[in-house]
Amino acid sequence: MNLRRFLLILAASLGTLYAADEADTVILTLPGPAPLEAAPQPAVTEAAKPPAPELPEAFKSDSSVYLQRVIGIWKKRDAEALLGDPARTRPAYDEARKPNGQILAWADPTGRYKELELDFDSDSGSLRTVFAYPNQMTWDDCRKIWGGNVNTTHTKNGRTFYSYLNRKLDVLVDHGGKVISLGLY
Repeated sequence: MNLRRFLLILAASLGTLYAADEADTVILTLPGPAPLEAAPQPAVTEAAKPPAPELPEAFKSDSSVYLQRVIGIWKKRDAEALLGDPARTRPAYDEARKPNGQILAWADPTGRYKELELDFDSDSGSLRTVFAYPNQMTWDDCRKIWGGNVNTTHTKNGRTFYSYLNRKLDVLVDHGGKVISLGLY
């Protein structure tokens, strides 16, 4: 095909294209090899994410008690296998304010607590403490559940720290009697 004939066909096609109204469709095919088709890209969907692991029944019953049972056994990878990636981390300190561990935080998948924090020892990597932040709990609720066999420490900011003498449980309470956190070890 000579260049003059090609340009004439092209001009006629473009004229038809510009004269078409919205209801018309014009397809212009130029001579030459067919264009290469792009390889289809896989769609990223929720189904591509691995499914959340099934929570053990004991965890569903009370996540903090379940986690207390794995103190000294679990490593960080065990917590992540059940709870996923932590929402945040912070260092844990000893009495001399020297870092000695890492605390990882997760939302409680059972909804029983606002948040769960797990404290892992720097040296062994083992879980050593569980902190649970109740949605709604008072010191009176704690006494009904666990009794009142505690050592009491009052803090400068009006909080009270109750350490149970007959179980591995500490309770931090605000000045109004609302539980701030449960510490299980």
